[in-house]
Amino acid sequence: MLHPETIDEARGELLDELLVLRIQEGSREAFGLLVERWQERLFRHARRFTWSDEAAWEVLQESWLAVARGIGQLRDPGAVRRWLYTIVTRGAASRVRALPRERSAEPGWIEEAPAPEAQGGEREEAVLALRRALGALRPDERALVELFYLEELSVWELSKVLEVPEGTVKSRLHACRRKLRDALERMGR
Repeated sequence: MLHPETIDEARGELLDELLVLRIQEGSREAFGLLVERWQERLFRHARRFTWSDEAAWEVLQESWLAVARGIGQLRDPGAVRRWLYTIVTRGAASRVRALPRERSAEPGWIEEAPAPEAQGGEREEAVLALRRALGALRPDERALVELFYLEELSVWELSKVLEVPEGTVKSRLHACRRKLRDALERMGR
């Protein structure tokens, strides 16, 4: 029996594929719907890299321009999710490389992001500790962890987005998990 989440995910993938096909036929309305469906997720992804709302919006705007220019050549409309993340990842990584190296040890999004419904102060502290541990990762490491665990991209999809072998994705995820564990242990979690 299929779970409702699986059905919703499949519907979303089919809708994305249909939107791409309609865009390739020239539908501006379909492009607007694609932007509406992906804007928030892609913004969060860009923000994870850049640590700044302003920089994330700039990356996202540039990314949507790249999407508009390139979507006609997208041969596999079913790969739109991976393709969108690839474009935003490249744009955000390029932006981060261009920024000065001085950064605060703890990005602002750690404190700003709303915590899940807490069941007492202990859970809130655990969530904040995890956010701080994530903040200690490099932007590319944090993005990898969040794409895998939050956006649920597979190792294969991540290998395509990052343009590295699957084994490299696995070893990077392993190293990130180790860094997170070490950071949490240093915080007494």
